[in-house]
Amino acid sequence: MISYEPFFDTMKKKNISSYWLIMHGLSKGTYESLRKGKPCSTVTIDRLCTLMDCDVPDIITFKKD
Repeated sequence: MISYEPFFDTMKKKNISSYWLIMHGLSKGTYESLRKGKPCSTVTIDRLCTLMDCDVPDIITFKKD
């Protein structure tokens, strides 16, 4: 199972709000999908890494069910 828990941890560590991400190009729908743990594209992961100046493991992790 893919988890976005690192994404929210990274947001907190970098003091980045959902409002900031949305104002810098992330759609509200995409943010809500991440919040609900729904799948997202590698394009979205790339965008988040660019916006937040971080690496993929700072956004997602794999957890065995």
